[in-house]
Amino acid sequence: MVSVVQNVAIDCADAYALACFWSEVTGRPLDPECAPGDRETAVALAEGPKLYFNEVPELKTVKNRVHLCLRPGTTRDAEVERLLALGAAFLADHREPDGSGWVVLADPEGNELCVLRGDAER
Repeated sequence: MVSVVQNVAIDCADAYALACFWSEVTGRPLDPECAPGDRETAVALAEGPKLYFNEVPELKTVKNRVHLCLRPGTTRDAEVERLLALGAAFLADHREPDGSGWVVLADPEGNELCVLRGDAER
């Protein structure tokens, strides 16, 4: 017997707002039962586990030990610009002259995420 990953839980201060951000990032809808003010919300991804947002009283204080890495359907640079326009913050640039590497951003609550090269760039 093995375990199946049901969701990736993300602690936050405003579950609905953060779920809305990630819904835009992934192009996937919020769980239809979620509403503003809910302390728990979810985004159902096309494949794999759900992104599950849970309100907690503590603020984020240090670097995430686990984070999401995104492979865009477009170019890495175009996706970085799109995510910045959605409210992400730029943290670090690990792009290399040969085109490899990634960019580190933070979601509106400071959770780190990486943007990798798109499939066409690899």
